[in-house]
Amino acid sequence: MNRRDVADLAGSVGAGALTAFAVLAAAVAGGDGGTLFTDEDLHTWSSAHRPAVALALARGLTATGTGAVPYVLAVLAGLVAARTVRGRVVAVALCVGCLATGQAVRYGVMDLVARPRPPRPDWATHASRWAFPSGHATTATLAAGLLVVALCVRAPRGRTPLVLAACCWGASVGLTRVYLGVHWFTDVIGGWLFGIGWLGLWLGATARWLPGEATGRTADTAGSAHPAGSADPP
Repeated sequence: MNRRDVADLAGSVGAGALTAFAVLAAAVAGGDGGTLFTDEDLHTWSSAHRPAVALALARGLTATGTGAVPYVLAVLAGLVAARTVRGRVVAVALCVGCLATGQAVRYGVMDLVARPRPPRPDWATHASRWAFPSGHATTATLAAGLLVVALCVRAPRGRTPLVLAACCWGASVGLTRVYLGVHWFTDVIGGWLFGIGWLGLWLGATARWLPGEATGRTADTAGSAHPAGSADPP
């Protein structure tokens, strides 16, 4: 698959996810911040099923969805994605930039929609600001997505378990927010959609406009790219 095909696919996925996100955001805003779909049922079930061990695990997992951990994973993704020193510097900057700008835009959307969180007596962890979209779900989706893209670019042996682990972590962080009572399920869905959409647009723009030489790769194809300056394969 060449760079243009990668750009088109990523851009299409990103645009589709952001369109779905916009529809969900409109539904949330149109309902004056009220619950949608299965929000109430999942919140009630979560509040009633919190044994001590599960609660401790959920708190530990949810803590990895904010702060330094996602940025460490973004840096790791950049280091994995490129082969040369110059390429790794560029890739790390792009990965961190994708995560940071995604978080910044998400803050703006949260303030715009201004959806209240579930009732405070049901909270089992700390939370702040508005509810939609979930910040932890957005951040974990972006960090996990960057890792998945990096693994697919480098295509190491045994990447499937690593890709599955990254995806499971990203999804699980979002689900802990519902389990701990600080988000409605549609907040988490919104975070997933926004994260996928932002990553798709960022990847599409990078594949389309960033010179292959900037990351130490030629611009031939994503699957057969090789370090710039090396001989072409026979």
